[in-house]
Amino acid sequence: MAARYFTPALFEFLHDLSENNDRAWFKANQERYESLVRQPALAFIEDIGGPLYKVSRHLVADPRKVGGSLFRVQRDTRFARDKTPYKTHVGIHFRHVATREDVHAPGFYLHLEPRNSHAWLGLWHPPADRADAVRRAIADDPAAWRRAAYGKRFADAYGAPTGDSLTRPPRGFDPAHPLIEDLKRIDFGAGVRLTQAEVTSAHFLDAYLDTVRAGVPLMRFLCRALDLAF
Repeated sequence: MAARYFTPALFEFLHDLSENNDRAWFKANQERYESLVRQPALAFIEDIGGPLYKVSRHLVADPRKVGGSLFRVQRDTRFARDKTPYKTHVGIHFRHVATREDVHAPGFYLHLEPRNSHAWLGLWHPPADRADAVRRAIADDPAAWRRAAYGKRFADAYGAPTGDSLTRPPRGFDPAHPLIEDLKRIDFGAGVRLTQAEVTSAHFLDAYLDTVRAGVPLMRFLCRALDLAF
């Protein structure tokens, strides 16, 4: 039988946390976090590992409590104006094994948040050298980029690439290039919105895997641009 990992109670907890984002409240509700959020998320990561390996043996599903695919709930507030201590969403990142410790690595990302859940894939805010490598790959083989980022199966699942972009063409690239808007990208990826009903369905793992598989062409292009196996 299909397993149901996430329940409406997870979203209720996240809503409550957004209304009571302080250490005293979280400590008093630690057991709720463990049972409704962390344990279901780790079970999801554990169970998706095998199917994800079949998509690519270079993608990592790491179910460790600390340092694995599940982002920690604590926020890094050292340089932030917002000093609230906890994230009010669940973040799960299936990264490329060669860069598994890097949040800017190519991978698949699952974001669970009340009224703002989504699945995303690609490169988020990569360092300048990686961004330049992807832009060079796009400029050198525009047909391959179009197939990867705008092919039918990908477009049916994700629409079009999304994310932040430069306001001006990047240095070293022709401003008149037909793909200049893609060359201006800071993020190289795409996402799809998820409803709470979809996330809490007993068939969510399979549905999420379908989304992952649809994103393979773009992931393969990005990995090739970075000299990573896929």
